[in-house]
Amino acid sequence: MSLTASPVPAPRPTYGAVLGSPYVARLLGGTLTGRLPNGMAPVAIVLWATTSGHSIAFGGLLSALYGLSSALAQPVKGRLMDRHGQTTVHLPAAVVNSFLLLALPLTRPYGGAALATVIVVAGGLTTPPLEAGLRALWPSVLPDSRLRHAALALDTGTQGLLYIVGPLLVAALSAAYDPAAALTVTAVLGIAGTVTVALCPPSRRWRPTPSTHAHAHESPRLASTALVLLFASLTGVGFAIGAMNVWSVSMAEQHQQDMLSGILPAAFSTGSFLGGLLYGRRHWTSTTTCRLITATGAFLAGWLPLLFLPGPYAATVAVAVPGAFLTVVVAYVTTDTLAPAARTSEAYAWLILSIGAGQAAGTALAGRLAEQPLAGAALPAAGAAFALALLLTAGRRLTLPNTPPLSHHHR
Repeated sequence: MSLTASPVPAPRPTYGAVLGSPYVARLLGGTLTGRLPNGMAPVAIVLWATTSGHSIAFGGLLSALYGLSSALAQPVKGRLMDRHGQTTVHLPAAVVNSFLLLALPLTRPYGGAALATVIVVAGGLTTPPLEAGLRALWPSVLPDSRLRHAALALDTGTQGLLYIVGPLLVAALSAAYDPAAALTVTAVLGIAGTVTVALCPPSRRWRPTPSTHAHAHESPRLASTALVLLFASLTGVGFAIGAMNVWSVSMAEQHQQDMLSGILPAAFSTGSFLGGLLYGRRHWTSTTTCRLITATGAFLAGWLPLLFLPGPYAATVAVAVPGAFLTVVVAYVTTDTLAPAARTSEAYAWLILSIGAGQAAGTALAGRLAEQPLAGAALPAAGAAFALALLLTAGRRLTLPNTPPLSHHHR
């Protein structure tokens, strides 16, 4: 397995072929719907807090706690899926998570900030692990490795839709009604999407393929040097995204345009969506390590215009640029290549934890610096710089013995 092995040239499958395969459209659509709360809840929590008399710093803290608790629980839920299957984990988590999101607006007269904090943390801990679950399903749904590669790129690229539709929907519902209505819709969408996935035959039947040790270098050990370095760099990527979400709310308040809190994250995610689709359509001859470092450098460069404190229109255009490189930077295909076959759910869960932990840190710090425009605008670039510095420092340590990407999983 190697981050530096060049892909084997092969005809490029179309996204139509991927979506036309049995169960793919249902699984992808259900996962996107069930994960909409990931794009909606952080924004809805901040807006609910500020309209309930709390400061934006407290709202940012609550949003960060939701993201952090969700991320911290991912490896545990991934391990449970690897042992007991997906439906057993998905359905109870979705029910509890939706109930807690519905309960959050009720805390104001019954416990204030303390109760709200408890509910937010519990809600984060019980988010269904749909993202890791879907990535673990692809090998059983799509035995052809070329289709799996395209599916991973499509899956990663369409994640951008969560952060296009989610924040805009929250902003629209909050403007037309109130943030409590946004939290209600968030809960309903979460449980509807999760049920769609959990009752789908591939998810109900799925069990991990035990490692056969067909290759001498394969090992069930998950914490390889390559994965640890990769995941550590992704905390910087998450930090940039979390800081951007709070910076968007600050921009909306500064310019008295409520929709900016949804428009700016949506612009970032539009870039991610389009960049992911283009990435999956290309045949790459460069090494994975080269693509990771190049894309992370471009991700950093894309945040630098924010240091000039652009107005709403310029900022909207600017944030789409780093978004366009997010698919490559997040490197789901690399994780699929490096992770042992019997522990794919857990590996993806650790990837999600890395991004989520960084996102929570970025959200919390941005909330503290919300009154300092330049500092808030600089935080996304700081997170991207950390990711790039770690990848450059890691260098050749991001290597393992050669194996063609995706070829060894779930035969």
